Amino acid sequence: MLKKQILLTNDDGIRSPGLWAAAEALSAIGYVTVAAPREQSSAMSRSMPITSDGIISEEMVHVNGQDWQVYAVGGSPAQSVQHGILRILDLKPDLVVSGINYGENLAYGTGVSGTVGAVMEGASLGVPGLAVSVETKKEHHLSYSDEVDFSVAAYFTALFAKKILEKKFPPEVKVLKVDVPSDADKKTPWQMTRLSPNLYYRPIANREASWEKPYALDYEVGANLEIEPNDTDVYTMHKNREVSVTPLSLDFSARVDLQEFSEFLRK
Repeated sequence: MLKKQILLTNDDGIRSPGLWAAAEALSAIGYVTVAAPREQSSAMSRSMPITSDGIISEEMVHVNGQDWQVYAVGGSPAQSVQHGILRILDLKPDLVVSGINYGENLAYGTGVSGTVGAVMEGASLGVPGLAVSVETKKEHHLSYSDEVDFSVAAYFTALFAKKILEKKFPPEVKVLKVDVPSDADKKTPWQMTRLSPNLYYRPIANREASWEKPYALDYEVGANLEIEPNDTDVYTMHKNREVSVTPLSLDFSARVDLQEFSEFLRK
């Protein structure tokens, strides 16, 4: 029986410790090819910047006593998946995995995530996806900090990758988004969730800042559990401290009866 082919990427860049924690865990269940952005590419969603150079550099990385031949891609996470499927691999992979991300990807802000955007691109090319993130402090979101322990998230990465490879999912489910609390262990329960409808990453700005000088909007992070439905990714991770597993679809169509909505507009 042929080993399953897994394309692994991320949005934190080819040198991220989270990427290598995932690679090590996934190597036990399939053949892992790593094609990830050459540079930090967080919050790029499924973007396809025309300024990306598309250069692919083969590199050798030594991780935990093992040498890995990897591919650093001059492009976004979604472009890295495109290059991986269309240029690097000889055959379409069985699964695209993205992560393990520094920082949880929750609520409607998930649409901003390069981690999730990468597997959405894979799904658009007919390959199921798994996006995994671990809860961290805000100061670690764009870091390669060794203060973050990826071992538990790596365990859940392998667990859900195996489930995707072994089971036939409903056609509506293209991607699993998995978010692991910072204090989770391998026995922490996981729950099926939906996206929270509330803002989790909230943009903030200094209105006094000069419009004539470069300025980057900041953000604050947090949940308001008083208004949070109990079946969401935010509630499950923050209130229950359990692993959130959210099935995602590529279909953005509003869930309305199209005939009824058409009649509503025509009145």
